[in-house]
Amino acid sequence: MTDAQRGHLAMLTFSALVAGSFSLGVLIANDIAPAALNAVRFLLAGVLIGAAASLGGGLQRRHFAAPWRFLVLGGVFASYFVLMFYGLKTAAPVSAAAVFTLTPVLSALFGWLMLRQVTTLRMASALAIGAAGALWVIFRGDLGALLRFEIGRGEVIYFWGCVAHAIYTPLVRKLNRGEPAVSFTFGTLVAGAALLFAFGARDVMATDWGSLRPIVWIGLIYVSVFASACTFVLLQFATLRLPSAKVMAYTYLVPSWVIGWEIALGNGLPPLVTLGGIALTAVALWLLLKDEGAAAKP
Repeated sequence: MTDAQRGHLAMLTFSALVAGSFSLGVLIANDIAPAALNAVRFLLAGVLIGAAASLGGGLQRRHFAAPWRFLVLGGVFASYFVLMFYGLKTAAPVSAAAVFTLTPVLSALFGWLMLRQVTTLRMASALAIGAAGALWVIFRGDLGALLRFEIGRGEVIYFWGCVAHAIYTPLVRKLNRGEPAVSFTFGTLVAGAALLFAFGARDVMATDWGSLRPIVWIGLIYVSVFASACTFVLLQFATLRLPSAKVMAYTYLVPSWVIGWEIALGNGLPPLVTLGGIALTAVALWLLLKDEGAAAKP
């Protein structure tokens, strides 16, 4: 298996795990302050990654040179998660996942600005189709709502979180100095946790942790272990092997995964009109992967 293929497999797993955070996030977003939840989330994920890296001999002092890099990365990614949970207070899971699929377009823009990564015509077409599909879902297929730009407050808040996510992707490649993905992830998580505890100290202290509903603890464990520790490693692993736009192209699978999560949780299917938009995001992913294969031919 080539490095590029490993990167694609990492992002396929990433998209499935991320989708769960939307369905579970909606269930817990109004039970706990986003800053408090994510401070503990980053801390738990950092402990897990640190323990795994230590057992494998992966943490070395030289991996943490220029610690300002981890503060920048931790701050950017922490911003994404906090804004995500503020958005999920009012946004529906599938709608929020559709907003997330705008990230590849933003990632391609920041990839060019930071790394001068050039987007091919096929890739640009795929990103445009994916963005159209996302807008279809966000506005529920209502052209009038689109023209009036009727979008929910939760979706607007989460969009700015997605801007932070899109900046993070090329920023990893720009700031990485050859450190292993696990070590780099650990540094990012520790820095993010420190910033979140400083920013959300009041929320952390005000939270009655002992009286939280079981579903909140289930959601917290899921987002800490699977949607943080695992996805952080997967994202950074893939980012070092694929262009930024291709990495984020896998976000186009997230709405489809979310539908699966919603069915599994007994919430049923979303309105049928949104399925057309989800189909467009699937076409966008196919075009991007086809572009990958075409580019590999002599």
